[in-house]
Amino acid sequence: MRSDTGGVVAMCIDDEAIDLKLNRRVLKRTGLYATILDFVSAEAALEHLSANPEQRIDVIFLDINMPRMNGFDFLEAIKTEFRDDLVECVVIMLTTSLHPKDQARAEAIELVREYLNKPLTDLDARRIAIQIGEQRLPGKVGKSARG
Repeated sequence: MRSDTGGVVAMCIDDEAIDLKLNRRVLKRTGLYATILDFVSAEAALEHLSANPEQRIDVIFLDINMPRMNGFDFLEAIKTEFRDDLVECVVIMLTTSLHPKDQARAEAIELVREYLNKPLTDLDARRIAIQIGEQRLPGKVGKSARG
């Protein structure tokens, strides 16, 4: 069963280990993320979700360009294969892609709340965690991380 107490639970998916390490450092520095799950592939993240169906995930920081399964493929998989509360989590596309087509495609997906260029900043990490916390408060239904 999902618990809405405690800090934010973040899932970071990126095929670059250095980007995962930097994201972890930024998220920890805020003091607002209780759990940070790192995955070097979308497939590994899907396997974790399948093996841990009760795992609460509040936000997914997702790279677009990854081998085998990219970020868009991952989003399609969670929409079709996983529970409703996971589909309602906040997805942040975190990428180096400056291609307008990638941004337009990301913004057209309901799950994606923001499209940010790497690296993740302390300010963005803190702002996202605070917005997620506000969504958990009674009477804060439907609030978007986009503002």
